[in-house]
Amino acid sequence: MRLPNFLVRLAILLLVSATPAAAEDVSITHNDLKLNGHVVTADGKSLADGAVLITHGTLAHNGMEIIRTMQTVLAERGLSSLAISLSYGVDNRTGMYDCARPHTHRHTDALDEIGAWLAWLKQQGASKVALMGHSRGGNHTAWFAAERPDPAIDKVVLLAPATWEEARAAAGYEQTHGLPLADLLARANAMVAAGKGDELIDNIGLYYCRDTSASAAAIVSAYTPDPRFHTPNLLQAIKVPVLVIAGSADTVVKNLVEAVEPIADGARIRLAVIEDADHFFLDFYAEDAGDAIAEFLAE
Repeated sequence: MRLPNFLVRLAILLLVSATPAAAEDVSITHNDLKLNGHVVTADGKSLADGAVLITHGTLAHNGMEIIRTMQTVLAERGLSSLAISLSYGVDNRTGMYDCARPHTHRHTDALDEIGAWLAWLKQQGASKVALMGHSRGGNHTAWFAAERPDPAIDKVVLLAPATWEEARAAAGYEQTHGLPLADLLARANAMVAAGKGDELIDNIGLYYCRDTSASAAAIVSAYTPDPRFHTPNLLQAIKVPVLVIAGSADTVVKNLVEAVEPIADGARIRLAVIEDADHFFLDFYAEDAGDAIAEFLAE
C-alpha cells in the first residue's frame, strides 16, 4: 500500500537533501542564444563516465518537478545527467515559456539544440550518452536519435513520449482555441510561400498558449501533418536500444501503449508500463521509472 502523498513528498525531499551528488548550472551559446542546462553528477562519477541528456516537454523547462526529480533518482542510482532548457528562440530562457511572447520557434529547433548539448557533453569527455525525453521532449529525442545518429549515443529513453493523430490534433486545436486548424494552416502556408514566414499572425493559439501570436513559419512547423509527430513511428529508425516508459493512468498521451506494444521486441525496442502513474510520474512513480531506466542502461 502506498503512503499518502504528503508523506511521499517528505520522503523524497529528505532523499534529495541526502543525495551525495554534485549539481551545477551550465550554459552554452548556440545561434547567438544562451542555452541553459543543469548537471547532476552522481557520487564518485564524472560526465566522462557517461551521462543522460534529458529534454523536457512542451514549452517547459529543466527545473520542472518531473525533470529535477528524475535527475535525483538517476543520481541515486549512480547515473549522472544533464537536463536542458530549450530556448524556443529566447536568449537565456528560464521557467515556463511566456505565452505573451510571440512564438517564432520551430519544432525542429529542439533537434539542433539537443545536438549542441550532445557536442558539449562530448567536450566534457562523455563518450557514452543516453538520450532521454519527456512528453513532447520525448518526440524531440526520438526524432533526433532517428535522423541524427551519433557514435556517442548508446541508448534512448522515452518517458511518456508524445503521440499524434491528424484528426485528433485538428479537433483538439479547434476545441482549445476556437479556430479551425485547417484555416490557420492555409493562411500560414500562403504567407510562407509568399516569403513572409517571419511575419506574425495575432490572436491565435499555439500549443497550450491562447490568444497569442506566432510567425507563419512557426505555425507551419508546429501543425503541418507529419507522421514523425507520432513518436512510435520513429522507433524502428533508431539504431540503438530504446526504452519507452508509459504510465497506465496517463490521460495526456493517448494510445501510447497500444502503439508501442506491436513493435516492442523486448530487445532493441522495449516497453515498460508503470501501473497507476500519470503523465508526470510523481512521488514513488518516479522511483519506479528510475529503476526501469537504471536497469536498462546497465545492460
